[in-house]
Amino acid sequence: MVFDNNRLDEAFNLIDKGIEDGAFPCAAVAVGNKSDFLKIAVKGNKRIVPYKEMLNRTSLFDLASLTKVVATTTLLMLMIEKGFISVYDKVCEYISSFNEKSKDRITIFQLLTHTSGLPAYIPFYKICRDYDDAIDYICKEVELRETKEVEYSDLNFILLGKILETVGGDKLDKLCKKEIFDPLDMRNTLFNPGNRDVVPTEIDKESGEVICGVCHDENARFFGGISGHAGLFSTIDDLVKFAKMLVNYGEIKNEIFLFYPLFKRMITNYTESLSENRGWGWVIKGNTAAGGDLFSKKAFGHTGFTGTSLWVDPEYGVYIILLTNRVHPTRENVKIIRFRRLFHNAVLASLDGRS
Repeated sequence: MVFDNNRLDEAFNLIDKGIEDGAFPCAAVAVGNKSDFLKIAVKGNKRIVPYKEMLNRTSLFDLASLTKVVATTTLLMLMIEKGFISVYDKVCEYISSFNEKSKDRITIFQLLTHTSGLPAYIPFYKICRDYDDAIDYICKEVELRETKEVEYSDLNFILLGKILETVGGDKLDKLCKKEIFDPLDMRNTLFNPGNRDVVPTEIDKESGEVICGVCHDENARFFGGISGHAGLFSTIDDLVKFAKMLVNYGEIKNEIFLFYPLFKRMITNYTESLSENRGWGWVIKGNTAAGGDLFSKKAFGHTGFTGTSLWVDPEYGVYIILLTNRVHPTRENVKIIRFRRLFHNAVLASLDGRS
């Protein structure tokens, strides 16, 4: 399918309106298809307190929970391809202490689809000594919830990050760089960006300083900035490379990055009869409101707490990347939720399926 350029321009004008309405201070946006069509916009001020500073195309955004799919899920898929791990392995095969309070029955599949019964969130930075202590706390102290529904949980991906480090024999950041970011030429995608050109997030309540150069997520920051659930930073151009691989079913520049049978399994809806549609790591559109009104049922994507999102529609052959810092200067701003739906609708409405 091709885009009607005039209608797509109108869709991109919504970014200016989103900034004016205070949905976010800045945005880096990309829309593309399976071929070479690409439209990118970079607008607004990346910082508005205590002074204003314009967003650059090379600025790095805190991806928050996009880490779960760009880093952790993708690395797991590559490990599956190599025959190192299976989604039907039990978690306790890799973390031996994860065997109390019925946890010995939990599989990697359940972590990936958020059907493990682990709670959504625990403030480890308040109750644990360090990363290893948090893993130990999940294994020995946390109880599974009696639910057959999807319950989105950071704990699932904290455990997956630990499992991947065990399988790969190295830290998660190094494994992701070697297996994902270098092969896809994502040179500006990393954990712990430090003093690079980073988009600021929230004002820290304790210090009163704007968080910049370290991840916004308190647990991931407590873990040293590296975790399976959050901590990754990237640019709009790097995520375009990643999205082009996804929209082409695992291929990039006529080379296979993820093999087709694995890719298809990754984006299958395994929880269609439950409260939320989930593939391996990814949200599947199905009949839910996720992503907007016009994506096909086969579309898949994910969001990040800081105001980031990536959606791919394999049926229409398009992807939409929306990077914002909606938490700057405060996380109380939730206007992104509705804006995201409206913007996605306008972009998809510009597709001409008759061409």
